[in-house]
Amino acid sequence: MTEEKGRIMAFYQDIDFEGSGRRLRLETLIRLRWLAVAGQSISVLVVAFWLKFPLPLLPAAVLIALLAAVNFFLAVRFAPAHRLTPASAFTLLAFDLCQLMALLFITGGLANPFAPLVCVPVIISSSLQPIRFSLTLGGLAVAGITALAFTPFPLPWYVGTLLVVPPVLTAGFWFAIVSTTAFAAFYSYRVSQEAKELSDALTATELILQREKHLSQLDGLAAAAAHELGTPLATISVVAREMERELGGDERFKEDVQLLRSQSERCRDILRRLTTLSTEDEAHMRMLPLSSLMEEVLAPHREFGIRLNLVEEGGRDGEPVGSRNPGILYGLGNLLENAIDHAREAVTVTVGHTPDRVSIVIEDDGDGYAADVLQRIGDPYVTKRQKDERAGGLGLGLFIAKTLLERSGAKLTFGNRTGDQPGARVSVDWPRARMEAKGVK
Repeated sequence: MTEEKGRIMAFYQDIDFEGSGRRLRLETLIRLRWLAVAGQSISVLVVAFWLKFPLPLLPAAVLIALLAAVNFFLAVRFAPAHRLTPASAFTLLAFDLCQLMALLFITGGLANPFAPLVCVPVIISSSLQPIRFSLTLGGLAVAGITALAFTPFPLPWYVGTLLVVPPVLTAGFWFAIVSTTAFAAFYSYRVSQEAKELSDALTATELILQREKHLSQLDGLAAAAAHELGTPLATISVVAREMERELGGDERFKEDVQLLRSQSERCRDILRRLTTLSTEDEAHMRMLPLSSLMEEVLAPHREFGIRLNLVEEGGRDGEPVGSRNPGILYGLGNLLENAIDHAREAVTVTVGHTPDRVSIVIEDDGDGYAADVLQRIGDPYVTKRQKDERAGGLGLGLFIAKTLLERSGAKLTFGNRTGDQPGARVSVDWPRARMEAKGVK
């Protein structure tokens, strides 16, 4: 079972979660750019014709028209659902950044109140783009912000009045915009990374659960196959008997006909057993008392050189009987495997049940969880970079196990054993109604 789980985890590590679904959709970028065109146009018109501030109107109009023309070309050339490659998205965002900085450069530079908008393309890039593209775009933004500090064009202001910004204030503007860009970009990057990791882990969880359900349904598929093959096999058997009666005395065909008849009878016996298994034992196989569930979880791990101690506190009288739940089997198996991987000699599994609750506690005699690891248990992709080597086993597998068990109604508690006994302790607790046959789906 451990090798099988290893193959499963290797398979999900090979899944391309960075496919086209994580790329920036062109339609989204086009809509944002039309918003930018509208905003820039309104700002220039208000300043030039309502406030009547002098500004280079023609160069500003050319820059805005350039952005609008490129946007119109993209909207006509590509389908709305088209997704950009990282390099293409970087090119467009870099163009947007340069267009905005050019417009700011001729309208006062850092003194322009719209200068902080320089951070927008960088934030978009840090949310969706690979880190190398985001850092490059961030470097371009810092260079542009620095150039804006030395613009020779004054800020549009009342006629006859020259608004001079002191160098200290310009430096403050520069620092404020750069720090805002860096903080907002880093914050956006961290949030998007956590969301991406959680989404990838949940996708892997769904795939594993689907696979486990398929495996649990093989008995039904075998029964269906037995029923489907029954009719043609009966026809073969009838024809074989007729051939044996007609050709049984002919030495040329006698052995072949007898072999055909015997093999058809053998196939019928096999199908009969499959059919009997489905009709008579299907309900039994789909129902698991708590003790049988634990035996099914423990059995694959008894040959790893670690002693497994099963303690049944509530006894088997009145124990809950539930449906076979692939999520519970996989989740408990993963927790047990993790305990065995880090145990020195023994792992103790304590099972208890009351009229209201069902609990399973898994304890090992290893080193236990490090304090920094305990704070992050349940997060996907906790790696070996933690201080304690035990963190190496607390990645996607534990996240999947925790997610599957919580979906069954369980509450998980991770910690270390108390007293003089070292080791880790995982407690899984259900309301009894969720473990009964009617409660587990």
